[in-house]
Amino acid sequence: MMRNAFARAVFALGLLAFIAVSSPQAALGQAEGNGGFFDPEPQPATEGTPPTNALDKTDLEFFLRHLYLMESDVSVEITDYRPSSIEGLMEVMLKASKGDRSQQRSYLVSKDGKNIIEGKSYDITENPFHKNLEKINNVGRPAFGEEGAPVVISVFSDFQCPYCAKEAKVLRTQVAENYPDNVRVYYHDYPLKMHKWAYQASIAGQCIQQIDPEAFWKYHDWIFENQKTITEQNLNDKVGEFASTQGLDILKLSPCIENQGTKAIIDDSIQLAQELGVRSTPTMYVNGRQLKGDAQWSQLQKIIDYEIGYQKITENAGDDCGCQVEVDIPGQN
Repeated sequence: MMRNAFARAVFALGLLAFIAVSSPQAALGQAEGNGGFFDPEPQPATEGTPPTNALDKTDLEFFLRHLYLMESDVSVEITDYRPSSIEGLMEVMLKASKGDRSQQRSYLVSKDGKNIIEGKSYDITENPFHKNLEKINNVGRPAFGEEGAPVVISVFSDFQCPYCAKEAKVLRTQVAENYPDNVRVYYHDYPLKMHKWAYQASIAGQCIQQIDPEAFWKYHDWIFENQKTITEQNLNDKVGEFASTQGLDILKLSPCIENQGTKAIIDDSIQLAQELGVRSTPTMYVNGRQLKGDAQWSQLQKIIDYEIGYQKITENAGDDCGCQVEVDIPGQN
């Protein structure tokens, strides 16, 4: 019953999300009447020829512009066609953008070019989020929770983001207290350019992580709790005050922060976020399942419970504790 109830809840959430995306005000939504992509008053095309072949980018764009009521000032980029995981179908991606807004959608195209299928295909023998799982690299990231836990939460966060502060409290209290053995949380830096001191705060955090991994989480909690009192001008002084209360080696910490000694780590984390398509903070991946924004505890708890049960059967996600030890065998390289 619990699984059925959760399935209905997920379906309802998915339906609401679909309706939101498909509304006239949302990007890339089908519309009835006067709605469309980024703009409620699209103008119909008056030139061209009827589309006949979805394997022709011009025809496909013409068809999709009409389907989504996209105005001419919405730029469209269509990727090259490639074989999909389903025999007999090709795969292509549409990216539409206007100003600072954009959205992507994938399509499957029949080899005769007559039909397109909107959405994603899944290999039922694979974890449905295996592509995200293959990309996410948690090695070396700050973490808490049991190594080898069946559920992994990889959170991409920004120390200056107020929504991240709310989510951080959920992770550090509710998750840590209720799932000490079943969930492992990894922190990934994704300081947004709009936040003036977030990048430098990430630099400091990773410098602390290198000196004392346990102190990182004290820093994590402290900076979110004091977020409203921190500015670009006083950040370094406040971090220094924090470090002194924790007994951290200032002679090691100060040069690391001043010289941005962990810059490469932050930049790698940002690159990973961009490869995953993270567009806002906080964004979490629960065993590869993406959750945007500050998720409610009740929602997150249901997903964690479901994953714990699911992994007992599939064992196709969760934490790699690094417990495997390879023994050198004489005579083998």
